Amino acid sequence: MIEIVQNIIFKNGLIFAFLCVGVLMLLAFWTSKYILKNHIPGVAIAIIVALILAFFGDKKGLGDVKIFSGLSLLGGSMFRDFAVVATAMNADLIKIKAAGVAGFISLIVGVSFSFFIGAIIAFFFGYNDILSVTTIGAGACTYIVGPITGYALGASSEVIAISIATGVIKTICITIMTPLLAKKIGLNNSHSAMVFGGLMGTTSGVAAGLAATDVKLVPYGAMVATFYTGLGCLLCPTLFYIIMNYFFV
Repeated sequence: MIEIVQNIIFKNGLIFAFLCVGVLMLLAFWTSKYILKNHIPGVAIAIIVALILAFFGDKKGLGDVKIFSGLSLLGGSMFRDFAVVATAMNADLIKIKAAGVAGFISLIVGVSFSFFIGAIIAFFFGYNDILSVTTIGAGACTYIVGPITGYALGASSEVIAISIATGVIKTICITIMTPLLAKKIGLNNSHSAMVFGGLMGTTSGVAAGLAATDVKLVPYGAMVATFYTGLGCLLCPTLFYIIMNYFFV
């Protein structure tokens, strides 16, 4: 009987992954409503539990465990990008135009601030060569910008790995903290969501955090955050690298 169940799960890994995520979400929302009295959003609880469960796996989290192999596809880049595009289709063009200048400024400020803060932290942790500092600074933008910058500049694989880890930590922090701080920072409309996406940048973290705050805000934050990634990939290995040269002459 056990073998039959295992064979069914192995042949329908993606469906089983959806089931696991659904059960986790159900339990998280139940906990939020009846135990925590909605003080912490159900999505935020689900994200925290999922991150804890990921430690029981390997490089792909629980996806490395055979019975949960479908999670590696469900949580992969293909479904992530599909979700971003699908949610962006719900955005109101009029509202996007209304936040044009603010969104553009937030992108410039967000990419620049993240990069230079990451570079400064890297320097104080003992990295004193321009390639390492620039790559880790780029990783502080997002875990995508980091490796792209590192490969473009010829940084070592160890430094590129650190840049990815830096971006992942940033994503996790944004995911968890967004629903907890949303009311205090006025994150309750499309305009603020776009500015937030431009300042924070990491699409995965912004989308997940806004989903835990208000699903209607996701298209706006995710759309601007996507531009953030592109802008970071453009600026970090070029303009920012040139600027860093002045500090490492």
